[in-house]
Amino acid sequence: MHVPLFPLNSIVLPKGRIPLQLFEPRYIDMLTRCLKEDRGFVIVLLREGLETNSMAAFYDIGTYVRIVDFQQLESGLLGITAEGDYKVTVVKTWQAPDGLNMGDVEPLLMEEDLPVPNRLNELSVVLKALLRHPVVSDLNMSVDFDNARDVGWRLTELLPLDKQEKQRLVELQDPLERLDRLHVLLEALE
Repeated sequence: MHVPLFPLNSIVLPKGRIPLQLFEPRYIDMLTRCLKEDRGFVIVLLREGLETNSMAAFYDIGTYVRIVDFQQLESGLLGITAEGDYKVTVVKTWQAPDGLNMGDVEPLLMEEDLPVPNRLNELSVVLKALLRHPVVSDLNMSVDFDNARDVGWRLTELLPLDKQEKQRLVELQDPLERLDRLHVLLEALE
């Protein structure tokens, strides 16, 4: 599947939402095509470089997203909200003439649907607190606090972790392994 790639310093995972401000012509054109063709794009985490640099390096595991809302912002920029659909691996990349990164991607298997183990219930409590923040609350995400996959995905998105750690968590396919890792990271943050 050929899709536009959107390298960011942020991540989003399936069922997560991320607000974006578009101002570069290549991304406004991408948005127009996505809306017209009812298609999404892939958000990948920057490995190095800047979001505005067309030569930036990025990781090859990301999330296919769809646009769920858009509006003109007071700043004059175009604001969109993208929602994660499923994780993908980028198998080939190239640049379009306008500098837009493009890629061939393959969907990854959906992670197992598992309950949060009792020993990790505090992670759900932390997530509930994070979701009360006004910026996060405005995204209107629906979260199953008993589901290990949901809790792990949302904490991976919202916790203030370094990029490499976030990417390691994104790449994990076992929700319980991700929760265990998040538990260790949270203890270190405290």
